[in-house]
Amino acid sequence: MRLKKDDTVKILVGKDKGKTGKIVKVDVKSERVIVQGANMVKKTMKKRNAQDKGGIVEIEAPIHVSNVAYLTKDGTTSRIGYKFDEKGKKVRFAKKTGEVL
Repeated sequence: MRLKKDDTVKILVGKDKGKTGKIVKVDVKSERVIVQGANMVKKTMKKRNAQDKGGIVEIEAPIHVSNVAYLTKDGTTSRIGYKFDEKGKKVRFAKKTGEVL
């Protein structure tokens, strides 16, 4: 998976289409990401201890990685590729702009 935690992404489809946010969590096995403040769903939670309140809470639900795109510094979306730099180290780069991530 080419997207990593703390990457800024733009949502391409769904109810939050066009929103941008940082990736909070990446699930490599199911190829899903959780984007901060996007794809909010209501979930009922049980009271676990004295500090936790039970009830209905809003949390971010996972989004499939194919439905988000990396957002470059200039605000355009781009796909991500890999290449080797001068020192032979493998780095990620934005295919549209060529910038190293």
